[in-house]
Amino acid sequence: MKATAMAHPIQGLIKYHGMRDDIERLPYHDSISVCTAPSHTRTTVEFSMDYDEDVYVVDGEELEGRGFERLEAVVDKARNMSDAAHTVYPVRIESENSFPSNVGLGSSSSGFAAAARALAEAAELDASLQDISTIARVGSASAARSVTGAFSQLYTGMNDEDCRSRRVPSNLHEDLKIVVGLVPYHKETEDAHDEAADSHMFQARNAHIHGQIAKMRDALRNDDFDQAFELAEHDSLSLAATTMTGPEGWVYWQPATLAIFNTVRELREEEGIPAYFSTDTGASVYVNTTEEHAETVEEAIAQTGVTTTTWDVGGPSRLLEDEDDHLF
Repeated sequence: MKATAMAHPIQGLIKYHGMRDDIERLPYHDSISVCTAPSHTRTTVEFSMDYDEDVYVVDGEELEGRGFERLEAVVDKARNMSDAAHTVYPVRIESENSFPSNVGLGSSSSGFAAAARALAEAAELDASLQDISTIARVGSASAARSVTGAFSQLYTGMNDEDCRSRRVPSNLHEDLKIVVGLVPYHKETEDAHDEAADSHMFQARNAHIHGQIAKMRDALRNDDFDQAFELAEHDSLSLAATTMTGPEGWVYWQPATLAIFNTVRELREEEGIPAYFSTDTGASVYVNTTEEHAETVEEAIAQTGVTTTTWDVGGPSRLLEDEDDHLF
């Protein structure tokens, strides 16, 4: 059976760092994000006796090594949840991103989310989006939130019943514009998560993160733009501090990253424009602002010398029903 799905990547607002379980990818604490659109991953899945083995292709390149293992974990979880006889056959998965990968724009989140959504359909699972979020999670914890879309919270826990993603109700999507400053710099988020707990900052981050989660959830529910994205800006700094003080001293920010930070603060402090920067584990920058000021903000960010684009809030992962949407 063949199925195709689409999912949007996430911008972490209150981000997780480090895993208490590397197999099931159970994070130490909750996290909250917002999906970005029209950026997306489109993925086609097919189980078939005509295939000799499982094959995974992303942006035209066949996966090997760790990339293959991570997607195989997602496939295995979907197979284990399914009663459909055809899931014993090999599976082919092909995926395409509409935006650059490995530059801090959440490609792993949309990639695993789209795969999980298509796998659930191809494996004939009777599963809710929350259920599917637990499948995506074993590829990337961020992907769980990409499954449920918009503003979503991944709850920590030691099992699938607890560690799943749920939407956070908010009307901020109506006015939020996300200006992206693209700073090409290859990175591996998994490396940072692997050593996060060895940073002397890790316990300090964990001590305050639960309060930050509660404040973010309330800000989103109350449609408090400034509170929500000021929290996201500060969380980005906290995440970087923990990452940079791990054993390997990972530093992802580049000179262009810092130039964007300075521009955002000038816009806010000198011109009164509601603009807040945010980064995940990478050098590219999200600048959260309102529709009224989006054009001004994008022009200012472009003047730092980076490529820019403006995104909206993306919804949940979804199936694509037209046969022309299939990638093979």
